[in-house]
Amino acid sequence: MAEQKKQSAFARFTRKHAELWKFIKFAFASGGSSVIELVVHMLLLNFVFQSLTAEAITNPTLQMLGITSKGYLYTYLISTAIGYGIAFILNRKITFKADANPTVSMLLYLVMVVFTVFANGWIGSAVTTFAQAHALTGNLWDLVIKVVCMLIPTIWTYPCNRFIIHRRKKPDAQEPTEQ
Repeated sequence: MAEQKKQSAFARFTRKHAELWKFIKFAFASGGSSVIELVVHMLLLNFVFQSLTAEAITNPTLQMLGITSKGYLYTYLISTAIGYGIAFILNRKITFKADANPTVSMLLYLVMVVFTVFANGWIGSAVTTFAQAHALTGNLWDLVIKVVCMLIPTIWTYPCNRFIIHRRKKPDAQEPTEQ
């Protein structure tokens, strides 16, 4: 009991609410990687691949994802790979402290990412169509739609990362065991 009193309030909170703390770390890792992805995206689109944004792409699947030019395609592929790569590493090492086979984890993560990219394309298209049909347009609504479309995948990405992709084989000595 004396040892528990010596722990900081933060340490007691993270121990008592271990699952909530994992979700908070997941949110920060995802948010941080999204910010980096967005910065890389803007730099590539406005500087590196700017000349290729005039070269149209007519593939309906890519257009569903909002990819309409070669410049945007290259930008999207590179920035998305960087963002998801950073999120994978942060969540594996810091959030979930996974020790499962890294190759299997990467393959499972890749499946989740591909699903998420296509789901986001469909969700974004559906939400944008709904918003336009209800005269919900302008910068504020664009921001709201973007945030909503970014948050929806958390419904499946957190459970997939937590329970399928970044598993622990060995119990964490810091987490309380059930008795």
